[in-house]
Amino acid sequence: MVGLLLVRACEGESFSARHLRIVEAISEPLGALLVNDLRLKEMERLRAAAEADKRSALTRLGRQELAGVVVGHSGGLKGVMERVGLVSRSDVPVLLLGETGTGKEVIARTIHEQSLRVQGPFIRVNCGAIPPELIDSELFGHERGAFTGAAASRRGWFERADQGTLLLDEIGDLPSAAQVRLLRVLQEGVFERVGSERSKRVSVRIIAATHRDLPAMIQQGLFREDLWYRIASFPIVLPPLRERRQDIAELARHFAERAAVRFGLRRCLPSDRDLGLLEGYAWPGNIRELASVIDRAAILGDGHG
Repeated sequence: MVGLLLVRACEGESFSARHLRIVEAISEPLGALLVNDLRLKEMERLRAAAEADKRSALTRLGRQELAGVVVGHSGGLKGVMERVGLVSRSDVPVLLLGETGTGKEVIARTIHEQSLRVQGPFIRVNCGAIPPELIDSELFGHERGAFTGAAASRRGWFERADQGTLLLDEIGDLPSAAQVRLLRVLQEGVFERVGSERSKRVSVRIIAATHRDLPAMIQQGLFREDLWYRIASFPIVLPPLRERRQDIAELARHFAERAAVRFGLRRCLPSDRDLGLLEGYAWPGNIRELASVIDRAAILGDGHG
């Protein structure tokens, strides 16, 4: 049921068979109008959510547009980009491995942008940021009344990513129960919302990412071996920044230009002396740490060298 049509007779009058036929005749088109209105509102809500996700992604990635050249594509990331080129046009699941802050989301978006699903959505889910009791609801959605507080039906991330790409960031943080359900989606492409017995089918390209040692977690019983075989069809290892020092100068200039735009400062690029200091540091926080350092320097220097 999508709505309720209430017809009331005037005081002292009653409905006839003719009135009933009229109501029956208009109920179907009115129902169709209501369904279309609900669909339009849902599309508008999803569009607004997509725009918000895009703005958030641009801030995280330090870009003005989501499509763009990856810094270091011909330097320290040359091998990575070659593997990206090999796998992008297929639907094979990809597993991105690397320390925190090495740019896994940038590579995942690049794979999506070069894939046949580029016109579909790109959805990023941080598995480590979702409370365990909400994992199923977030990934697969829920029906109204499925649990306390479920006042309305909600589409999960898999439905939202249909015909597109779903990045499961920090997949090593998924609880065991969610790993089982994720395996079924990967194998069969079907799932059920929480509180529903009806299966839904989706077409989603999975990219998983983690900084954890998944083989060690398998040995400890913390990660399913069969899920590992599913997501590790095509692994790509991202090197830490300390192993791609040739890219530090280009990255520093990129982040300096980004900082000038974000903070409304005069454009000021790092000097040769600055770059020498940056290249001599180990960067345990990788690219994310470098970006933070450049932002802080730009603010403290007020756009001056």
